Amino acid sequence: MLMGFARYSRDSSFAVLGRSKPLVFVMAIGSIAGSFVGAQLPGLVPNTVLLPLLGIILLISAVKVWRHG
Repeated sequence: MLMGFARYSRDSSFAVLGRSKPLVFVMAIGSIAGSFVGAQLPGLVPNTVLLPLLGIILLISAVKVWRHG
């Protein structure tokens, strides 16, 4: 995350965020809600389901990042 921040802060990519404050607000609310729901899952769903699901999500994310860069 720090490397991405360092990379994009140099070419003023964050200027878009200044013009899109409603988008940033909605994304922040979504992140907070997702964190809350995610924190509740270990009590509701067994680890034998959560851990493979997390692995699949991370693998898909890694493939998408690899193809984009």
